Amino acid sequence: MSNVLIVDAANVVGSVPDGWWRDRRGAAERLRDRLASREGSCENEEEIILVVEGAARGVGSVPGVRVEAAPDSGDDLIVELTAARAAAGCSVVVVTADRELRERVRAHGARCVGPRAVRPVDGPGVSGSTSPRRGS
Repeated sequence: MSNVLIVDAANVVGSVPDGWWRDRRGAAERLRDRLASREGSCENEEEIILVVEGAARGVGSVPGVRVEAAPDSGDDLIVELTAARAAAGCSVVVVTADRELRERVRAHGARCVGPRAVRPVDGPGVSGSTSPRRGS
């Protein structure tokens, strides 16, 4: 595959205050399912990797989205995956608002986009939210 999308699940899920903290695993599953439905709309074939950590470990892969559970730091696994895919000649896009992580993956040639690229800000009970975003 030439295009890889690596998603920082904790950062994307945490970007919208919709109650995710009550069910971190469920929130990661909903994000995975949203990514899986996105996959079918891509013109180019794209590998999608969702990196989960902590309470979200155990979320399974589905067709179109491979889930990778970080044994420790999700950021470290994202950097590792980015470096490997970039070394193989892939075009890598990382979805995160974490500034330090963005710097680390850009050092391997990745392009970065924010959580809004895969998760709308407005959702049930969040319309017009002005809460600060974690990791931005």
